[in-house]
Amino acid sequence: MTTSRHHESLDATPRWRDRKRYLWLFGLVAPTAIFLAAGFVWAFNQLGWQAVSPLWWWIGPALVYVLLPLLDRFFGPDGQNPPEEVMARLEADPYYRYCVYAYIPFQLLSVVFAAYLWTADNLSWLGIDGGLSLLSKIGLALSIGVMGGVGINTAHELGHKKDELERWLSKITLAQTFYGHFYIEHNRGHHVRVATPEDPASARFAESFWSFLPRSVWGSLKSSWELEKARLRRLGKSPWTIRNDVLNAWLMSVVLWGALAVVFGPMVLPFLVIQAVYGFSLLETVNYLEHYGLLRQKTGSGRYERCTPEHSWNSDHIVTNIFLYHLQRHSDHHANPTRRYQILRSMDGAPNLPSGYASMIGLAYFPPLWRKVMDHRVLAHYGGDITRANIQPGKRDRVLARYGAR
Repeated sequence: MTTSRHHESLDATPRWRDRKRYLWLFGLVAPTAIFLAAGFVWAFNQLGWQAVSPLWWWIGPALVYVLLPLLDRFFGPDGQNPPEEVMARLEADPYYRYCVYAYIPFQLLSVVFAAYLWTADNLSWLGIDGGLSLLSKIGLALSIGVMGGVGINTAHELGHKKDELERWLSKITLAQTFYGHFYIEHNRGHHVRVATPEDPASARFAESFWSFLPRSVWGSLKSSWELEKARLRRLGKSPWTIRNDVLNAWLMSVVLWGALAVVFGPMVLPFLVIQAVYGFSLLETVNYLEHYGLLRQKTGSGRYERCTPEHSWNSDHIVTNIFLYHLQRHSDHHANPTRRYQILRSMDGAPNLPSGYASMIGLAYFPPLWRKVMDHRVLAHYGGDITRANIQPGKRDRVLARYGAR
């Protein structure tokens, strides 16, 4: 398309506008929440409400498990897709990239600030006698873990792009949670094997989140290493090189964690471990719900069919989509991995979750509730033929006995 024709096509749709354009700035709530929490702690202590002020250190879990689900329910689905005529202009607009880039400096500042709060023994400027209590420290670590989990999604957005700077920014964002191998496994592993039994990040029908979590964590780590080892072998190089993208991503974590340990002392290490584990567990919860029970069928040649919209669970609830850069429009993402978040569309033919990801994360922790909500949706998606689903191997006979093979 020439420039003149491009402008003509845009002029033909002058009334369309991205009504979420400035709402994307709310994506910065997660990396700035700990500063907001500190402000509220100070204010509550000044008012003499010391008994309740520590609750603010739990702002991260409150955001994920309470506020976002309530807002999703109140505001509901988005319903707006960008028309084809504006896609090129929208993707080229640098404003949307800057909204993502801005996450990173706030993320790093929040980690440093939280490390200080965790280790400080005199927080009188916040109206606190001595340092934080154990309960406050746990809330602080989990809140920073929420930021790290959302940060992995930020890294996900950046890591799919062809620009070298954005790829390095992706690794930097992953340094907090020591999950740099995600950069390799997600792009070159998950996107190839999605919705198949071979993919560690695709949950199986009747598989609980607590079974999925270790399988996905270990499987993704192992897969990322094998993928990089194979790539470097083709180049005639050993995997033990700084050019190994798993190792150089982990090195960023070592540098970050090491610097924090030098500045704040070894007492900061439990904080770093807690926030990292909780952060990447949030990512894995999202992995669990994105493809639960969905399976790409094999063709006559024995290869898996091409990934289509029907192989990802979607949600168009606007609030969580803003916080996760349209991650919930997951089918379009798998169809167009390099497509920037602002032009991802809600696709026809994609199965939909009953609510946004934030609501479903909490549900995933309780297997009986999860299966009550989701299993009949998987069955309906396959027209009652459960044999077409991706079933947990150890439970296959039980599942077939219950739902029948048609």
